[in-house]
Amino acid sequence: MQALYLMVAPPGAGLKQRMAEFAWAVRNELRPLGWQRLGGPCQLMGTGMAFPWATIATASLATASIVEDMQLGLDLAAAGSPPSYCAGARVTSSFPAQGAASVAQRTRWEHGHLAMITLRGLPMLVSGIVSANMALVGMALDLCVPPLAALVLSLLGVSFAAAALAAIEGSAAALWLGLGGLVVLAMAVAAAWVKVGRRSVSLAELALAPIYALAKIPIYVRLFTARQLRWVRTSRDDGEADAK
Repeated sequence: MQALYLMVAPPGAGLKQRMAEFAWAVRNELRPLGWQRLGGPCQLMGTGMAFPWATIATASLATASIVEDMQLGLDLAAAGSPPSYCAGARVTSSFPAQGAASVAQRTRWEHGHLAMITLRGLPMLVSGIVSANMALVGMALDLCVPPLAALVLSLLGVSFAAAALAAIEGSAAALWLGLGGLVVLAMAVAAAWVKVGRRSVSLAELALAPIYALAKIPIYVRLFTARQLRWVRTSRDDGEADAK
């Protein structure tokens, strides 16, 4: 079982951390709730997890993954024990107040997630389809959705490339496809803000989300130039999570 695990911005936090709090709620609250209502599993989130001893005793825990919780959830799903979501149990933790620690934490999460999409997501999707393991298919599909900022940047990149192609060749089909993706994403983000985002950012601040995504470009550049390969514990001010 996976509890609802939320990260919250410290008191007086700036927009960047509050936007991260909103993005975290989308990933760890809304998405698993949606999968639960569809009868699907959820990802493990690193905190607030409970396992039957017979299941965890045989699981492979000594991995080199920097997102070991995500990998464990995928391994359990492949073994026939996909995690379930329990929104009634809640665990909260604060983002690091120190800027360097916060950047290091985000880098580990996002580099690890994007690497898992390539290494595990697509192969597990094929395996789930071939074996008719719908829980595995659901886990793989959920894994293959990149972090919110990466998704925004990808759609912006596709739209700009399609605009250039339309200017050169005169065909706007790809441009309309890219713009359609941005519109659907904007509608989804707006709906998520109504549900869980108003406690973190105002509507006017939400309009600055593309700037928040652009600020993450250095993290994605380092994925190719200095990818993080080792798990490094994030230094915290309070040091503890709060379970409820």
